[in-house]
Amino acid sequence: MAVANGNGNRPNGARPMGPRCIALVGPFQSGKTTLLEAILARTGAIQRQGSVESGSTIGDASQEARHHRMSVEVSVATTTFMDDSYTFIDCPGSIEFVHDMRATLPAIDAAVVVCEADEKKVPQLQLILRELEEQKIPHFLFLNKIDKSDKRLRETLKLLQPASRVPLLLRQIPIWRNDIVTGFVDLALERAHVYKEHTASEVIELSGEDLEREKTARFTMLETLADHDDELMEQLLADIPPPRDKVFDDLAKELRDGLVCPVLLGVATRTNGVLRLMKALRHETPNIEATAKRLGVSAKGDAVAYVLKTLNTAHGGKMSVVRVLAGQIGDGTTLVSVEAEAGRVSGVFRLMGQATEKRAAAAAGETVALGKLDHARTGETLSSGKTAHKPVANVAPYPPVLAVAIAAKERKDDVKLGQALNKLIEEDPSIIVVHNPDTHEVILWGQGEMHLRVANERLTDRFGIALEKRKPTVGYRETIRKGIVNQRGRHKKQSGGHGQFGDVVIDIRPLPRGSGFTFEDKISGGVVPRNYIPSVEEGVIDALKEGPLGFPVVDLAVTLTDGSYHTVDSSDMAFRTAGRIAMVDGLPQCQPVLLEPIHLVEIVCPTDATAKINAILSGRRGQILGFDTREGWSGWDMVRAQMAESEIGDLIIEIRSATAGVGGFTYKFDHMAELTGRTADQIIAARKAAE
Repeated sequence: MAVANGNGNRPNGARPMGPRCIALVGPFQSGKTTLLEAILARTGAIQRQGSVESGSTIGDASQEARHHRMSVEVSVATTTFMDDSYTFIDCPGSIEFVHDMRATLPAIDAAVVVCEADEKKVPQLQLILRELEEQKIPHFLFLNKIDKSDKRLRETLKLLQPASRVPLLLRQIPIWRNDIVTGFVDLALERAHVYKEHTASEVIELSGEDLEREKTARFTMLETLADHDDELMEQLLADIPPPRDKVFDDLAKELRDGLVCPVLLGVATRTNGVLRLMKALRHETPNIEATAKRLGVSAKGDAVAYVLKTLNTAHGGKMSVVRVLAGQIGDGTTLVSVEAEAGRVSGVFRLMGQATEKRAAAAAGETVALGKLDHARTGETLSSGKTAHKPVANVAPYPPVLAVAIAAKERKDDVKLGQALNKLIEEDPSIIVVHNPDTHEVILWGQGEMHLRVANERLTDRFGIALEKRKPTVGYRETIRKGIVNQRGRHKKQSGGHGQFGDVVIDIRPLPRGSGFTFEDKISGGVVPRNYIPSVEEGVIDALKEGPLGFPVVDLAVTLTDGSYHTVDSSDMAFRTAGRIAMVDGLPQCQPVLLEPIHLVEIVCPTDATAKINAILSGRRGQILGFDTREGWSGWDMVRAQMAESEIGDLIIEIRSATAGVGGFTYKFDHMAELTGRTADQIIAARKAAE
């Protein structure tokens, strides 16, 4: 049963604001999916509230989310409240799946940040609030699980405030009875409510200590609002109670302008605080007109939509989840993007978790799924005109931090694997696939251990591909420490008819690190015909692909000084073979040495974890270059170091463990360095064993 109409917060009610799109974001395991379920239950969209533990929620309905009991992609559900349509997007809280959230944010009207009074989650909260602040998204903070909090509200706000660059504006205070939260006081309405489990709260009279607490907390709220309203400040100084409508106008304006982050209270598992949250969303969040204006989209002209998410369904094929920003999009509408024609819409669908229902055309403000837009990609702006609309946002994924080499166990699945990877990348652009031409490996790059695990599970379970997985090959090289002269390479073979003959003499010498390879000929007198010299170089290059230690050889120069040929038996192939023989025989005499790639690494972490990060780097043969405060981030540091590529492989796992899941790093190649001793011996032995 849908919730009946009511006047909401204001005495005179408010006109319908049109379809709204709200993101539910917050730290991992703060209760976002449970809040979505509570909203759907309280607004009558579902008959019964499910739970994450039982695997019965509308959100987190994928096999991977159910298995790991965590959000691994956004979930979309639409409901109605007081004649207005609301689409809620439940976003993953883990930093490993944060791109799904980031790609969604540009086209939403507002966000509800679900959090709890947990000091360990403050860095996660800071990451999320920073993203909202930078994208200029109005946002509330829903303080969940207040029934389990062991902190007073003032302590909780003091704990959480460093995560936000704008004031956390308390909108409600809890009512305590025998150390149990039994209800709340709405500071804007000056009204007390007692919680009723899974139903609307009951209004009670304010009195005694609750009344005194309400007066103090309300004055603090009004003082914060008055920082940006001179008229309100004058009323407070003159001890004149401001009109209630003015208070609500200020609340809405300062929320939309990003000047405050209002804080509401609740318990999602019991639906406590959900109706008050819905009323705040109804009256105070901007609508599609304001969102379109923020994104530079005109309400007049072509239809415009932003792709929030791409899905590949088992029966419906590819679906693009979009927010319609202007105009109307229906079945058969042709849409274009900046890159190319996205395609012709084949069906418009309403989403309720993983369930889809065909519907009529979607108007501005609505969030729907569009079928069969083969060329549409997540984050793109689509429009119905002949000329593509400029992109409303450009949200690039964070650089990947962990890799795994994958291959199909059965060769017959190679083509199938390629197709599956394309679909995987469509759904999750933060996954990167790299084909290494040197090792012939397919490398799957992601945002962390769980991210790659889920990606591999999808390849196996959804696409039916059995995989082999291993660590990617490190880019070791080898070089030489000394040179040799007059190294001969002779290839002579006679087997009836024309034979094979090639004879060369070369000098080999080392070059400075990073110089690569050079080839020069100093042939005189035509002892090696000019037309065969390129073949000699090709043979030399062939030998450099795998040196005496088993790795590609770099940083050396080869000079062709002498040789001989046969007028009948010499050929390009014979001289190519001779060049390779000369190198294979000569390189072991040049004191070959192993080289390992060294990268410049920059790690970002909360300041209280910096000492742990330094210890991790030292334990991984890292050379710490220094650290500084992270620019623009209160309570964060950036540590710089040089590290061997072999030590970076699973570095992110230790960093995340030491930073409550929020640390990250970037790296770039710096130089190649000699590696000797036991470590080098083990690497060489392992290479030979693998061969």
